[in-house]
Amino acid sequence: MASDSGSILAIYKPKGMTSFEVVRRARSELKLKKVGHAGTLDPLAEGLLILLTGDKTKLMEDILKLEKEYLATLTLGVTSRSHDLETELVVQPSVDTISRQRVGEVLAKFTGSIDQVPPNYSAAWVDGKRAYHLARRGLEFELKPKRVTISEIAIESFEWPLLKLRIVCSSGTYIRSLARDIGGDLGCGSVLTELVRTRIGSYRAEDAVRIDELKVSCAV
Repeated sequence: MASDSGSILAIYKPKGMTSFEVVRRARSELKLKKVGHAGTLDPLAEGLLILLTGDKTKLMEDILKLEKEYLATLTLGVTSRSHDLETELVVQPSVDTISRQRVGEVLAKFTGSIDQVPPNYSAAWVDGKRAYHLARRGLEFELKPKRVTISEIAIESFEWPLLKLRIVCSSGTYIRSLARDIGGDLGCGSVLTELVRTRIGSYRAEDAVRIDELKVSCAV
């Protein structure tokens, strides 16, 4: 039972809902005031979201540090300012056929510890303000690269222009930035068109509670 003594809840966030909306829904359904999430998922993404209630909110930093796993679908041959479908897509000039072998060679460059620049449309801080607020106002700014670790990156399927990847990475990794950089190295551009977070540490999406089942699943 979720109570103010504290619980860790694995929730499946649906596409189109913000992480904060999931928290607000949990507060309402479970009649709890102290609820937070450990690791934001963008509104266009879906999958595992960890909620902490009551005294378990003290574990927030520990949960945030856990390894993440994603299934990501990239659309090659297009770009956008947000590196996903939030902003207008721009079709890039046609390129020669890109082979699966070539994709594999590029992906190998992103395995291990890498310096990654967060997307401008992200929750990164810029002079005390969220980057996405500035980006949506059309303001120019630069974000500093941060060190992240990509433990695994594997091709699940590839049929132009769709490239589906399984990615295991450290906390703080932006999959949209990875899509941007992979497309850049391939010379054709790329945007993230689907994203499912399948695992956080030992917590798995297939074991998560759907948001519409929250009250029933967490009751005695």
